[in-house]
Amino acid sequence: MKKAKCLSLLGTGSDVGKSFVVAGICRALKQRGYKVAPYKAQNMSNNSYVTLDGLEMGRAQVVQAEACHLEPEVDMNPVLLKPSGDSQSQVVLQGRVIGSRHARDYYKQTDGLFVKAMESLERLRNAHDVVVMEGAGSCAEVNLRSRDIVNFRPAHAVDAPVVLIADIDRGGVFAQVVGSLEVIPFEDRQRVAGIIINRFRGDRSLFEDGVDWIEQRTGLPVLGVLPFGREIAIDSEDGMAIETVVDPGGALPAGTVNIAVLLFPRISNHTDLAALQCTPGVTLHFLSRPRSLQGYDQLILPGSKNVRADLDWLRRSGWETRIREYQASGGRIGGLCGGYQMMGQTIEDPDGVEGSVGVSEGLGLLPVSTVLSADKVLQRSRGIWAGNQQPVFGYEIHMGRTKLPDASVADPAIQALTSGADATQRSEGIYLDEGKLWGSYLHGLFDSGAFRQAYLSSLRPELAFATEETGNQLGAAEDFDAYKQRQYDRLGKHIEANLNMDQLIALLELA
Repeated sequence: MKKAKCLSLLGTGSDVGKSFVVAGICRALKQRGYKVAPYKAQNMSNNSYVTLDGLEMGRAQVVQAEACHLEPEVDMNPVLLKPSGDSQSQVVLQGRVIGSRHARDYYKQTDGLFVKAMESLERLRNAHDVVVMEGAGSCAEVNLRSRDIVNFRPAHAVDAPVVLIADIDRGGVFAQVVGSLEVIPFEDRQRVAGIIINRFRGDRSLFEDGVDWIEQRTGLPVLGVLPFGREIAIDSEDGMAIETVVDPGGALPAGTVNIAVLLFPRISNHTDLAALQCTPGVTLHFLSRPRSLQGYDQLILPGSKNVRADLDWLRRSGWETRIREYQASGGRIGGLCGGYQMMGQTIEDPDGVEGSVGVSEGLGLLPVSTVLSADKVLQRSRGIWAGNQQPVFGYEIHMGRTKLPDASVADPAIQALTSGADATQRSEGIYLDEGKLWGSYLHGLFDSGAFRQAYLSSLRPELAFATEETGNQLGAAEDFDAYKQRQYDRLGKHIEANLNMDQLIALLELA
């Protein structure tokens, strides 16, 4: 059976736009008729996702799978590291947690992880024409090369040409390219087949002499100079989206729904708020420094990779006082996943899942209590939101079990919830005081257009929201999935217009 050709996209550093470029190349190849799949042997991110079969993977490869019109699967990201401290990470192998590791211990087991990662890659190669592989960080970290499983090692294993991505926006692009090529071993240097200059601003013709210099100095072709694609909105891997506003000054706008989100030090799944960020008529602020919340129509406590540690941060930084002042004045507060747990009475960690064994007192806003356990809940779910009877859908990924009160005390937030292949209906979350207080484990809650429109209208009934998409903006009633597909189309066109795709295809010997 003929195996897929592989292309490896490696970076001169972290955050040079590798995930963005890989997604774009995937979409461009898909639009040209190829069966293409993404792959990243090892990802480090607290922004994860649940597949249809109840397994966990990094969201960057979810974005890339969506760009390929594929259902995400864990073989696209076989090793996922979820940092829970400065040098400690939870290790997820082919979708399942295998434990937490200190960095020193993790690097002792990379050979075994590489074997598993290559098994995943081979399965993808057997099912597609092309696999576009993404590296991690800088490919020139020579001190880590012997333990690395995500940059040159998989490229050598499958004889994949390497294209180096450099970020001109951060400056020093010539040093990025030449320096990387100078420090890597000869066998790695021989595998590099081309260069992409990413995030260019201004008149492309003014950089022609720069392209000539790079090609003459390195002997490698510059396959493209990609303009900074700020206007193309796709989920970021782990950092916040470009349009994110953090700790702004000045007065809140009068003609929008104003939403505040606490920016926990260990925030996870911040993409839960992406649909709101893209909706006209919504102003969304991430707040890290305590301030008055008056004027905001909604406060959201998001997910956290270490709930008890972030709850402790919330208290030490002075946020608890601000939250109680906001609630006392009639403010609306919602919690997603870890934020939901914080809003309860207690969070108990009897096995030290997130660190030290113990019990933390919650904010006491909801009549629930949570016990953390090593057995992680991973499932895709859909149901009906209690407050407006609109459909919601997404996924659950949490290590806590939250005990709900009697139905006479509070309503569930989501009714008629079903998960995966299980058709049994259940309830989830909690909904109090006509929605002024709520909590839910459902990630992606705001991706449902019908729910989002009804929810925003309930916050500010006097405002009118565009129900359909307009240009590059998300319509209040548009499902976020449809919006994202329009963005992938724009990304594919961006790549075709600025990257020599014919030359890239020739490198892969596909033509």
